[in-house]
Amino acid sequence: MKIYQVNAFSEQPFAGNPAAVCVLNAELTDDNMQQIAAEMNLSETAFIRIREDRTCHLRWFTPVTEVKLCGHATLASAHILYELRLFAPDETIRFDTLSGELTVKQLVDGKLEMDFPAISNQLADIPENVVQALGTKVVFCGAVPGGNQEASLQGTLTSDTNIPITDYLIEVADEATLRQLRPNFSLLSQENVQGFIVTAPASQGKYDFVSRYFAPSIGINEDPVTGFAHCVLAPYWALKLGKTTFTAFQASAWGGELGVSLHGDRVHLTGKAITILTGEAGK
Repeated sequence: MKIYQVNAFSEQPFAGNPAAVCVLNAELTDDNMQQIAAEMNLSETAFIRIREDRTCHLRWFTPVTEVKLCGHATLASAHILYELRLFAPDETIRFDTLSGELTVKQLVDGKLEMDFPAISNQLADIPENVVQALGTKVVFCGAVPGGNQEASLQGTLTSDTNIPITDYLIEVADEATLRQLRPNFSLLSQENVQGFIVTAPASQGKYDFVSRYFAPSIGINEDPVTGFAHCVLAPYWALKLGKTTFTAFQASAWGGELGVSLHGDRVHLTGKAITILTGEAGK
């Protein structure tokens, strides 16, 4: 089995978000996939199996668990499928995932465009542990309801509300504050959620908003570039800025640039990727 390491949302090495991609010739058990992801020790490892009908079964694993939606590893997967010429440049790739069907197509400028679900958030009380862990004042706190719950955008989610929360969306004062955050990951990991999307308006004219993503409870203290987070950020900033097309920057140590556009209940994410390593799994 070949394993590829791809930097997503970047055209250069040492930038964007690295993902491992495995194109499977045979089935692997869940334990096998989790062990490989732990061995690769990247934010996500993607496993693809191309079916006879040309759809691709796609799953994503962090070093410690499977996740329901991952943007950068989807971009990396599509990049490898096009690069290996398993799909023609003008062919749309259809991925069957835990988040339903996701499609990726190649644009004329070489960028890849992913079609993902838009994810709403609901006003929420921010836990005191999170404020302490971030070490800054919070402008807004929203929560992404879990399961099959949908945010009603009415009222406030609290610890007493019987709705599971998967992630918190937190806006801080400005880009400088966002970049200077040095979270206490031990405190963040005490919250029973997947992660924390922290965002701010961009201070530079090139970008509309900036963000960072912390997910210590699933083995990722800080994710370099997070497609999933922008499925939440797109409808949030659309309401605040009164527009539906954005250029976004995720301000991690490596950093990455994304094109983001909101189309009703869907979000289109665009970016490039580069293959860094190719390896063959040992027997």
